[in-house]
Amino acid sequence: MKTTSTELAGVLILEPKVFGDQRGYFMETWNQAAYEAAGIKEAFVQDNLSFSKRGILRGLHFQKPNTQGKLVYVLQGEVFDVIVDIRVGSPSFGKAINVTLSADNKRQVYIPPGFAHGFCVTSDYAMFAYKCTDRYNPQAEASVLWNDPDLDILWPVSEPELSAKDKDGMPLKDFAPERLPQYEG
Repeated sequence: MKTTSTELAGVLILEPKVFGDQRGYFMETWNQAAYEAAGIKEAFVQDNLSFSKRGILRGLHFQKPNTQGKLVYVLQGEVFDVIVDIRVGSPSFGKAINVTLSADNKRQVYIPPGFAHGFCVTSDYAMFAYKCTDRYNPQAEASVLWNDPDLDILWPVSEPELSAKDKDGMPLKDFAPERLPQYEG
């Protein structure tokens, strides 16, 4: 497996080995020992799957308490995936990066606890899978505004289809510091 660090400390791009022939392909999407060797030590407790059409934007979500680390990847289609450091005191606080994830490139992204995450579907449809290090807690969930001007994210759509909670997201600067995860160095 090829592992690439990003400019956000702890966020990793993973490219599993793919074994293919005329019949199709095989790849491991999770192997605890291999991912631990890549630096992912957290235990995953929940798997999720979402299916969305082109132009759907989900995010930028986070939970506190019950911060979640996530291992994300696409089973069908393609997405523009975005990760934002929202850890108060972090040297990269407010910095966003993006990665194209697709069924073709088979990349995965590991997002440690303490980051906001979202994605926009750029293909006709996308099936998006993610493993989480903590369970979903609707009372702990919040949304950073997807088009927060301070984050300078160049989304591939100008008018995405959003859920009500994502339409009501707040700019990062409007969150009280105690509502956000803390940087632990």
